[in-house]
Amino acid sequence: MKFGISTASFFGKELTENTFDIMSRLNIKGAEVFLTTYYEYENSFADLIKQRKGDIEIFSVHTLNTQFEPQLYNNAERTFKDSLNFFEKVLYCAKLLNAKEYTFHGPARLKRREYVFDFADLGKKTNRLIEIAESYNVKLAYENVHWAYFYKPEFYENLKKYSPKLKTVLDIKQAMQSKIDYREFVKVMKDSLINLHLCDYDSSGKLYLPGRGEFDFKEFFKFLREFGYDGFCTMELYSGDYNNYEEIKTAFLYLKECADKAGYKIEL
Repeated sequence: MKFGISTASFFGKELTENTFDIMSRLNIKGAEVFLTTYYEYENSFADLIKQRKGDIEIFSVHTLNTQFEPQLYNNAERTFKDSLNFFEKVLYCAKLLNAKEYTFHGPARLKRREYVFDFADLGKKTNRLIEIAESYNVKLAYENVHWAYFYKPEFYENLKKYSPKLKTVLDIKQAMQSKIDYREFVKVMKDSLINLHLCDYDSSGKLYLPGRGEFDFKEFFKFLREFGYDGFCTMELYSGDYNNYEEIKTAFLYLKECADKAGYKIEL
């Protein structure tokens, strides 16, 4: 298993391009690059990240998705093409950095009602995005998010019937915020699961560094190993979850220790 951290963990404290020096000092060798603004979607910024990342392996790219991802499902072709422009810029960045996947949220659930989905139509539109991503040698991976379409396992279970090539990312924090056991998501993700987003939390929903909350990471990694998962593992924090970077290092080592005790071979 390969371990890394999301550059989003430093949002508000460091510019994205400066986070790699910090990772190197903390001996973190893997990362997800979280692009947070239109400026960072430009090809020139991707070139800068390639120069600054050093020997850190980039697992995946992520975006501040509400800026354009929902409109990738818009029926108006002009609207779709505008959002596609940003989508392809991010894919260029992923290809340049040799990232294996694009962590995707898709449309948000803005209205407080139960949504009824046309999965055949969603599948058709998702397959179009998958094909575009594949042209950049990148896999599209849908992440479970409590405020987006994929907020419960049934959504992906139905969508994959029409988009069998779609990959997934498990976010344990988002599963908790959906009030659904993470195991229920893993059961429908199955072989499509290629990345994890991890932090810690308590029964009130307050977020912490791994090892400081109440989440049982030892049981988590044991479950994943028995399930057959051996993909990426990305620590994703909020900048308010810690006071200094040494705390990040301690939490990162804790995650690796839990995985090691579960029988995983740690590559990064």
